[in-house]
Amino acid sequence: MPPSRTARWLPAAAAVAVAAWGANQFTALATVYRARTDWSALSLAAMFSVYLVGLVPGLLLGGPAADRYGRRRTVRGALGLSAAASVVLALPDEPSVYAARLATGFAAGLVFLAGTAWLRELSEPAVPPERAARRAMYATGTGFAAGALASGVLAEWLPGPTVLPALAHALGCLLVLRATRGLPETKPEARAGVRAGVRAGAKAGGPESTPGRGTPPHRTAAVRHPRFRYVVLPASPAVLGAATVAYVVLPPLVADRVPGYAPLFSGLVAALTLATGVVAQPFAARLDDADSARATLTAMATVIAGLLLGAVAAARDSVGLVVAAAVVLGTGYGLTLGAGLHEVERLTRHAPDPHASGPTSASLYQSTTSSGFLTPLLLAGTAGHASYPALLAGMAVVGLLCLAVTAAHSRRHLPAGEHPEPPTREDASVQSVASTPPRSRPPWAE
Repeated sequence: MPPSRTARWLPAAAAVAVAAWGANQFTALATVYRARTDWSALSLAAMFSVYLVGLVPGLLLGGPAADRYGRRRTVRGALGLSAAASVVLALPDEPSVYAARLATGFAAGLVFLAGTAWLRELSEPAVPPERAARRAMYATGTGFAAGALASGVLAEWLPGPTVLPALAHALGCLLVLRATRGLPETKPEARAGVRAGVRAGAKAGGPESTPGRGTPPHRTAAVRHPRFRYVVLPASPAVLGAATVAYVVLPPLVADRVPGYAPLFSGLVAALTLATGVVAQPFAARLDDADSARATLTAMATVIAGLLLGAVAAARDSVGLVVAAAVVLGTGYGLTLGAGLHEVERLTRHAPDPHASGPTSASLYQSTTSSGFLTPLLLAGTAGHASYPALLAGMAVVGLLCLAVTAAHSRRHLPAGEHPEPPTREDASVQSVASTPPRSRPPWAE
C-alpha cells in the first residue's frame, strides 16, 4: 500500500539515511580489519578514502541523472547498487573491499543529490522549503551516525564481525526499496519545456541569446566567484577533515585502552561526532552574517581547537580526551558545513534555473568538502616520519593559515546586491518591501 500523502516523504528520507549508513559502516569495520587481518594502516586508510573516488562523480551526476531519468528511478537504482556493494564488502579480501567502497561512494553521491530533491518535492506544497531541507539534513546525519553505531554493535557482540554488519546494511537497502516502491515520481516535466523554449528563443536570436547584461548567470557561477575562492574554499576541506580525524584517526590511537571493545568504541565515537555535527549545524545560521565571514571563521577556529585537543589526546593516550576532541571536532564539522552552505546559497541566489541539468554550485561545493576524506590517508602515509600528535598539531597550523586567508577576505567580494544604496526618506518605506530580494531555497536542498 502506498504511503499517505502526509507521510510519503518518510520513505524518501529513509533512502537518504540508508545510503549514508552504507557510506559510514566502514568506520567500525576498519577496527575489526585492523585486529583480524595483516592489512597495514595505510591500506585501511586507502580503503576508507577510495570512497571519495566514487562519491565525487556521484555528487556531480546525481542532479543531472535525477533530472533526466527521474528522482525515483535514480534513487532506487542507487540503493540497489549500495546493497550490492555491501554484499561485496562482506567478502574477506582486499580487492573486494576496495571495489565495495568505490561503489558505495558512487551510490551515496547519487542518493544525496537525487534523494534530497525527491524528499523536498514529496514534502511540498504544505511544507516550507527550509523545513524540507532540515529533513534532508537530519536524514543524512542520522544515517551516518547509525551506520557507524550499528556496525560497531554488530561487530562487537555478534558472530561474523566483518560479514554481518555489511549484510545488515544490504537488508536495510532492500527494505527501503520496498518502502519506496509506491512513491510517485516528482520530476517536474514542465521544466524541460521551459528549457526547450529558452533554447529555441536563443536559436531564433531572442533575448536569451544576447550576450552581456541580459545573459543569466551560469548555475555554477558561485564557484567562480572570488568569495568562493578566498572564503569558502579554504574552509571546505575542514568539513570532513574534522569529522574523519575524530572518528577514523583518533579511536585506533587509544584502542589499547579499550581492549575487547575497540569496534564498539569506534562506532560510538563516530556516532557522537556526527550527532554533534547535526546539532551544531543550525547554529551556523545564527552566526551567519552577509557582511562578513563570521560563521566560517568561528567554525574554522572550532576545528583548530579540536585538532589541538586531538593532538593532546594522542600524546596522552587518553580515551576521555578522544571523546572530548570528537565533540569539539563534530561541532566544527557542523558549523563549517553550515557556514559554507550559507555562503554558497548567497552566491547562487540569483541563478535563473536551479533545476537545469548539469552540476550545481552546491554539488561542486560538496565535492570540495569531500576532500576531507583524504585526511586519514595523508596522516597514515606520513606517520612514519612524525608522530600523530605532531601531525595533528601541523594540521592545526595549516588550519590557522587557511583561517588567516579567510579573515583577510571576510568583508571583501560580497555578492552583488547585498549592499543596495541607502533609500531616501521619501521612498524608504517602499524600498524596504519592494527591493528586498526573496530568500531562495537553499541549493543544497535541490
